[in-house]
Amino acid sequence: MSNFETIRLEVEDGIATLTLNRPDKLNAFNTQMMQEMIAAFDQTDADDSVRVVIVTGAGRAFCAGADLSAGAATFDYSTRGGQDKEARTVEGVQRDGGGLLTLRIYDSLKPVIAAVNGPAVGVGVTMQLAMDIRMASTDAKYGFVFSRRGINPEACSSWFLPRLVGVQTALEWCYSGRVFPAQEAHERGLVRSLHAPDDLLPAARALAREIADNTAPVSIALTRQLIWRMAGASHPMEAHMADSRGIQARGAMADAKEGVTSFLEKRPPRYPDRVSTDLPDIWEHWSAPKFR
Repeated sequence: MSNFETIRLEVEDGIATLTLNRPDKLNAFNTQMMQEMIAAFDQTDADDSVRVVIVTGAGRAFCAGADLSAGAATFDYSTRGGQDKEARTVEGVQRDGGGLLTLRIYDSLKPVIAAVNGPAVGVGVTMQLAMDIRMASTDAKYGFVFSRRGINPEACSSWFLPRLVGVQTALEWCYSGRVFPAQEAHERGLVRSLHAPDDLLPAARALAREIADNTAPVSIALTRQLIWRMAGASHPMEAHMADSRGIQARGAMADAKEGVTSFLEKRPPRYPDRVSTDLPDIWEHWSAPKFR
């Protein structure tokens, strides 16, 4: 795995752990972290040994939001510049770095579990919305604080958040900009489960192990695409078309034969198909919109 400066990426027994690693800054998000996280997801997608990705934070925070070290110019793209400014600008609009990250996570071929070990505010919480399952320490806190910083929600959160918690809760949290405890996040459906601080990563790894040890990687990649892409579908026929293509393709592949045979023989499965080489394209009528 690459040597990163703002994150760590470790792979063990099929589980990749991506750790936000600026503990002295409460893992505050900057352009370098965005770029390194995107590169890390490129690596986990390309590595067939990786079955699940866990994202967590070093130290006492998950991510304290955007790095505010630029002061009043923090969100003023016209004055901040940066070496990637031109590459991120389309027809005069500079693309939001949090959005670039969440769109990359949205496209992940591997399941993504957030293990939220501490405070997660601003982009520290919106980056989690494109992850599949969010587990939290009882020490975690959340805040969609944008209205208190004079900006608007970012990182595609206006698409993800209402789908997870409903429009009413999404608006309340974003209108108020208040920081709220993990218990409220759990009660309102943002978080799947709460754990004592020392139990959080073991619980996330146990869930990742359940996926890694019992399921076909190509089937998981297709399932992730189906669930996320159909969240924005206009009619169930779109799901029916994709489902049908998937079942037809996968039913003829070695994994389906192994899945049935191993079940009948009452033994653990050994799925031979690989995401890197055997993922079927079932999306004849689907394409990602262009930024404009």
